[in-house]
Amino acid sequence: MPGKVWFVGAGPGDPELITVKGRRLLEKAGAVLFAGSLVDQAATRFSPADCEIRDSKDMTLAEMTTWLIERADRHAVVVRLQTGDPGLYGALIEMTQPLTAAGIAWEVVPGVSSAMAAMAAAGETLTLPEVTQTVILTRVAGRTPMPPGEDLESLAAHKATLCIYLSITLLHKVQEALRAAGWAEDAPMLVVHKASWPGQEKIIRGTLADIKQKCQAAKVGSQAMIVASPTLGAADWPDLVRSKLYDPAFSHRFRKATETTHD
Repeated sequence: MPGKVWFVGAGPGDPELITVKGRRLLEKAGAVLFAGSLVDQAATRFSPADCEIRDSKDMTLAEMTTWLIERADRHAVVVRLQTGDPGLYGALIEMTQPLTAAGIAWEVVPGVSSAMAAMAAAGETLTLPEVTQTVILTRVAGRTPMPPGEDLESLAAHKATLCIYLSITLLHKVQEALRAAGWAEDAPMLVVHKASWPGQEKIIRGTLADIKQKCQAAKVGSQAMIVASPTLGAADWPDLVRSKLYDPAFSHRFRKATETTHD
């Protein structure tokens, strides 16, 4: 019987942000195909000494799937280790289709995405009651075009939290789209370079007007998460609308209200 291929999300960069399940799979893997950057630290730190480890940065998609299929014929556990989460801006389905066709079993282990890691690094929240309850994970059109209706200007019109991936070199296009959608020049912006990477993380705070200049001054031009959100800076707000879940005047199935509200 052939082995099983596991698509494991290694998280945003810090090897300790891999899930317990992901680490356990690495510890018993016979072969690991990892996706460059700091993922190699997780691969070499947690895998057995005799594990076959390969970096995929110089491989085509066909070469990667062939490698996985061949290793599944030799090992019970084969891991494809990816940055962030395998289902977000990865070639998950493109790799699983050939595996299924070859009769190779596969499964996905989710990982921490850089959007969550960036907000955690900056001490920010993605949502706030009566401010925004919506998070949009997107990117700017580059070599990969955006589907109809998903251009950044259209998405930005919602005035929700925007986590913009793979777009730091197109920051001027981000600014143009937000302006066209009606965002103010003083709208807060956040850019986090290499979120969670030990000793390499950079946090840049600014506004729609100056965030590009601040990133240039910090020499941030790659591997960065861009966040535009009405929640940014909320830790310094004097007044917040409190969550109903923890409001003493709000009942739910685990707790009865202990106070009453007055109009």
